[in-house]
Amino acid sequence: MGRARRDWDESDVRVRPPRRGTRPRTKERPTHDDAEFGMVVSKDRGRWGVILDGTDPRSDPLVCMRARELGRTAIVVGDRVGVVGDTSGAPGTLARIVRLEDRTSVLRRTADDTDPYERIVVGNARQLLIVSAVADPPPRSGFVERALVAAFVGGLKPILCLTKSDLADPAEFAAEFRDLDVPVVVCGIDDPLDPVREIVDHSVTALIGHSGVGKSTLVNRLVPDADRATGVVSGVGKGRHTSTQSVALPLPHGGWIIDTPGIRSFGLAHVDADRVVGVFEDLAAAVADCPRGCTHSGPPADPECALDTLEGASARRVTAVRSLLEALRSNDDWDRQG
Repeated sequence: MGRARRDWDESDVRVRPPRRGTRPRTKERPTHDDAEFGMVVSKDRGRWGVILDGTDPRSDPLVCMRARELGRTAIVVGDRVGVVGDTSGAPGTLARIVRLEDRTSVLRRTADDTDPYERIVVGNARQLLIVSAVADPPPRSGFVERALVAAFVGGLKPILCLTKSDLADPAEFAAEFRDLDVPVVVCGIDDPLDPVREIVDHSVTALIGHSGVGKSTLVNRLVPDADRATGVVSGVGKGRHTSTQSVALPLPHGGWIIDTPGIRSFGLAHVDADRVVGVFEDLAAAVADCPRGCTHSGPPADPECALDTLEGASARRVTAVRSLLEALRSNDDWDRQG
């Protein structure tokens, strides 16, 4: 015969234990004061390679996973990270990335100009070496201009590197960017590499360029044991992609080269005209007098643009910057040819 409800007490209550154990949840996170710091040199399918500070940069990197508390935080080659766990580097070991330090520079792009999702390509590079062939394939002004914009707004110093100078004179294409004060270095297969080495040694330099322009060949010359894959250029002037992952390679005399995959387009949905103009001090001061909503394109679109009042070197820079803005609007980087 059943008991009346009034005869029940707390001893009759059945409590089902939680499926995930009995340890109480907490929002407190470990401080990881014992974390060791280093640089991310590779990334591949949820694993990162890290070279710790004070170790030989040519040694095998630690294989690391991303700690759960970092969530989906983007970690890219060039990032400075804190690592805990087994940092011996022994075969089969796996450490954890638990911290991501603030970046000093960011090279980012979007898939196209309508894509709101920014893809960070490289973190903390000091320079961006924009590699372009002067022939086979012909140079793409639009791509170089977009890469310049990405460097300017991302805090990197852009440098134009022209390859295959044995096939054509690079002077005409280089002259298109003279008024932006962008250094230009020529490194055809028969040219000495000393001018390039002077630029990249003891620094962190990212390389970017269309497939087939000789970027991987340049990397192999700078880092003889890099063994980066190289490919031929197809008959239509588009090289096949020969590097599929970004990787940081130590230079023989110090510094790092970060080789990035060859790409066919460079979306800049995250950039607007004001950010580009603001990079140049003389132009930034002038646009303070522009009317509201000015796109800095000049007449007829912006008949009262204050940039049109500048003279001398600044006026020539306005013309060059407006070419950047046109490339920013048109996204025809693989069709425009110098």
